[in-house]
Amino acid sequence: MAAKKKTLKVKQTGSPIRRPADQLATLKGLGLNKVGRVRELEDTPSVRGMVSKVSHMVQIVSE
Repeated sequence: MAAKKKTLKVKQTGSPIRRPADQLATLKGLGLNKVGRVRELEDTPSVRGMVSKVSHMVQIVSE
């Protein structure tokens, strides 16, 4: 039986307007580009690092 992959739901709560370009690129990399959008992402160290980089604009809905 295949192991179930851990995921986390990330919701964008802030706008990338007037933010550095690398933060906008990080949001796009997470699949977020509009406030209120929710994505379910695989729980990996790279995704966790991206979320922490833009933690002021996103919220983890559930783990």
